[in-house]
Amino acid sequence: EEASHYVKSTYSGKKALFITWKTPKTPSPAAFLEQCGDVTITENVQDADFILLHGVDVLRGPGADGDAKETDLGNFFTTGAFDQLDPLLQQASERKLPVVCANPDFISIQPDGSQAYMPGSIARRYEEQFQGHVTSFGKPHKEHFLACLDRLQLPRDRVVHVGDSLHHDVAGANAAGIDCIFVTSGVHCDEMGCSFGEMPSTEQLQKLFEKHGQVPTYVT
Repeated sequence: EEASHYVKSTYSGKKALFITWKTPKTPSPAAFLEQCGDVTITENVQDADFILLHGVDVLRGPGADGDAKETDLGNFFTTGAFDQLDPLLQQASERKLPVVCANPDFISIQPDGSQAYMPGSIARRYEEQFQGHVTSFGKPHKEHFLACLDRLQLPRDRVVHVGDSLHHDVAGANAAGIDCIFVTSGVHCDEMGCSFGEMPSTEQLQKLFEKHGQVPTYVT
């Protein structure tokens, strides 16, 4: 929602290269675009004014869900391979196209315990490898957490954030002054040398927190 409001106020009347999820997907990419206001979708990087980074599966053309052309971007979601994305990012960087990232998560853990790669990984690649400009919305940005508090109409001491990422969940909650419950069976599970569903030792947790410079309020 924050990303769509930003796009609506900043890029009204502009053309976007739309990287998103395959159809069908909930919530719908088309519904997200509607929230972005007067933005035209183009499949040509040479015509685009900016990149709208919403998902990782496809480069989507104009049209409704089911009708819009979707150009597959490979198996990035499951492998994190940039083979098909790098040429696109290279062209975008040559034109100095800014990126709006609606989901800055790097990875996520799927129900079967496997790791999946998210839009934040593409945004980070564009910044670090191609020196591109990225504006991200969501965790770990303090404003995201404060907006949630405002929506809930609750003070900080009545809210606790639950998440599995020290980079996004814990860092963002700490920055906003909100208590946080760190879920160990998530993105840092392999890093700690634990099996999915196994509670790490106090020593493993301390090493992890020291490495990333973030300490949650609670651990589960």
